[in-house]
Amino acid sequence: MDYKNYIEIVENYPKEGIQFKDITPLMNDGDAYKSAINEIVNYAKEKEVDIVVGPEARGFIIGCPVSYALGIGFAPVRKEGKLPREVIKVDYGLEYGKDVLTIHKDSIKPGQRVLITDDLLATGGTIEATIKLVEELGGIVVGCAFIIELTYLNGMDKLKDYDVLTLMSY
Repeated sequence: MDYKNYIEIVENYPKEGIQFKDITPLMNDGDAYKSAINEIVNYAKEKEVDIVVGPEARGFIIGCPVSYALGIGFAPVRKEGKLPREVIKVDYGLEYGKDVLTIHKDSIKPGQRVLITDDLLATGGTIEATIKLVEELGGIVVGCAFIIELTYLNGMDKLKDYDVLTLMSY
């Protein structure tokens, strides 16, 4: 399936000069969304994944149906102050500053095989921070899966030591 047929390019959003890649048309089409999720599920099966991890919020949109299809758990990665129990955290750089990501301290057990999912790989900063959280808990990142990769932002440079699946690239 050509998933690019289901991506809407929104000019100058969220700011001037940005071409935002909107995945909601893909999500609105049951066949396209199911196909994309199934590709990631098949990838996860090959990797013998024990748990899926996704950063908020669009990582949930991809990761939750994948974990459901596999019959395994999903661990959310959220911004600081959003998870109610004991967490570990990591600071990471944004284009215009810093932010903090957290995960529950008991989300990942040492040795678990982890798939990290998100809708889009851009600069790789969020996924790099997510990997640090998983590895700090003893998880083994066996793959990262994305609907879209923005190749011109070189996010793969931060993931060169990991196996990565992307369904389309710009």
